[in-house]
Amino acid sequence: MKRRYESLALILMLVMALPALAGDKKKKKEELPATVVDSGSFGVFVSGRRVATETFTIKQKEDMSITSSDIKMEGSSQQQHSELQLTPHGDLIRYDWKESGPEKGETTVEPSQQFLMQKVKANDKYTEQPYLMPSTTAVLDDYFFSHRELLLWRYIAGSCDPKAGEQGCQLQKAQYGFVVPRQRTSGMANLSYIGKETVSLHGTAKETNKFSLTSDFGDWVLYLDSTNKLVRVLVLGEGTEIVRD
Repeated sequence: MKRRYESLALILMLVMALPALAGDKKKKKEELPATVVDSGSFGVFVSGRRVATETFTIKQKEDMSITSSDIKMEGSSQQQHSELQLTPHGDLIRYDWKESGPEKGETTVEPSQQFLMQKVKANDKYTEQPYLMPSTTAVLDDYFFSHRELLLWRYIAGSCDPKAGEQGCQLQKAQYGFVVPRQRTSGMANLSYIGKETVSLHGTAKETNKFSLTSDFGDWVLYLDSTNKLVRVLVLGEGTEIVRD
């Protein structure tokens, strides 16, 4: 149990990027290199068959986190790339998405006054779509499972006090607003902690922490390992499983 809460504290410090990390102004003349918080790939399986792969890197800088992801569909030249920039407190700075191949598309989402604005490029024309939602809104785009990991870290960071040990972590049900830029839509999601569960990953039994993510877009079960890295996702009722490679 102690190990678990030590890892929660580490994630909390990385995600929230405490202002003290800014340091003395004299030391900021040269920007410090970004810290890689997580990187790897997720395989997307439907009815046991691999249909896509997400390759991602999450970096923490002094003033923001940057999550870069690439999606490659099996048997297709179609590819997607996204970059999600968040403030140290998890607020949206900017989201970019591009699709290449036979079909092409681009979109960005940024805060605009008291709401979010999405700009979509299609056939060399731009259209805009506003969301009456604040910059604290989460981005949960299609196929980008690293976005789900970021939301889990935010949930943990908002529920745990790293200085209070085991007693300082009260993982109660929480609600988050989110946007799905690829679908040009938004919604509300409920996230809650279910408990511990031992699962088989690549033929090895591993103890995980299990979470539930529910919304009008479907019900998901997410699993974090002992270092709070996302290792498995189930999309209930769809025969879809996502596994970290």
